[in-house]
Amino acid sequence: MASPGRARVLYIDGFINLLLGVALLCFDPVADWLGLPASDTAFYPTILGAVLFGIGIALVWEAVRGDGQLLGLGLGGAIAINLCGGLVLTGWLLVGDLRLPLRGQVILWTLASILVLISLVELSMRARQHRDSLR
Repeated sequence: MASPGRARVLYIDGFINLLLGVALLCFDPVADWLGLPASDTAFYPTILGAVLFGIGIALVWEAVRGDGQLLGLGLGGAIAINLCGGLVLTGWLLVGDLRLPLRGQVILWTLASILVLISLVELSMRARQHRDSLR
């Protein structure tokens, strides 16, 4: 477990990122409630919100896992960030009525697929390593 001070800072940072991520994921109603300028589309704010949410998850995981060393977010953090971003992008592509040209659709579907696929591969590798270490 991380030292109490280090864990506290990671938790605070993680929860701030989670809150900012949720606020951006719900951009239109939150911006309206806060009196912030509207956007033509919530696409970019929600993608950023997904990434911030993933960073928040990664920071909380680091606080829980921490062993007193500054190791960065590591594989778990990369998985959280990529999966959050990839899944929100996929959601936008499925139900967002983006009206993109074919080129834009191909690029964004490719990006979403890569983000989700790399996360699933990393999760699979991590699960295999964990299973092998228990033997």
